[in-house]
This record gives sequence, C-alpha cells and structure tokens, in this order.
Amino acid sequence: MSITAERKEALIKEHAQGKGDTGSPEVQVALLSERINNLTEHFKAHVKDNHSRRGLLKMVSQRRQLLDYIKRSDEARYKELIERLNIRR
Repeated sequence: MSITAERKEALIKEHAQGKGDTGSPEVQVALLSERINNLTEHFKAHVKDNHSRRGLLKMVSQRRQLLDYIKRSDEARYKELIERLNIRR
C-alpha cells in the first residue's frame, strides 16, 4: 500500500519545481495521488477494510485542499497539474 522509495523519487523528480524541491504543492499532490491510487486498488480486494478507508478519505481531503490552494494562486498551474495526474474535477 505504501510507495516504494524509487517510485517516490521518480514522482518528486517529475513534479519538482527546482532541484531539491520536495515540499511544493505539486509534489505533495502527486505523492498523495499515488497513495490514493494504491489504496483504491487495495479496496478492490479488501472491501470491508473500513479503517484504511478512513485514511483514504483524509488523503483525498488533503489533496483537495492543496489543489484548491494551487487553483487560488495560479489557475494555469492547476489545470496543467490536473491534466498530468489525470484527476477528475
């Protein structure tokens, strides 16, 4: 269910604004999206896992807040990120 270190590094490199950038909203949204996708696959096999489902809902809410922040600050960045990550909105 968690992200491997190699996959995390790849996501950070792909979405980083500059060298050493691990905390920008784009990187955080990409990491959350990866974890959300992994948990979604987990729930296909483990339908009754309600404890993890609560964590999933918290992650979705956190990603939504970050996306709202990006949209407020720069709508072009928001649209480009949504398109790159294939997030419905």
